[in-house]
Amino acid sequence: MYIAMNRSQIAEGRGDEFEEIWRARDSYLDEVEGFREFYFLRGGGGDYISHTIWESKEAFDAWVGSESFYKSHARSSFTPPDIFSAPAKLGMYDVLLEKIK
Repeated sequence: MYIAMNRSQIAEGRGDEFEEIWRARDSYLDEVEGFREFYFLRGGGGDYISHTIWESKEAFDAWVGSESFYKSHARSSFTPPDIFSAPAKLGMYDVLLEKIK
């Protein structure tokens, strides 16, 4: 299993706008083989994380090179750059242990 997380810092007072951009966004993830789960997380202080879970790193890499990836990120050019208070940080992780209830 493989997890990719993109962490964004959003300018004060712009959280609602950022959340609406994500709600209106077409992800196309359901078209991608190897995709398992997506979560959009909000923390304190303008901290947001998009969190995806994949069957493998290879599945994630295939998505990054796919038409689905291109379509889902084409609208990101409409996100106002001043909505971010810091550059986004991408984290990618191999799952070493998995515990399921």
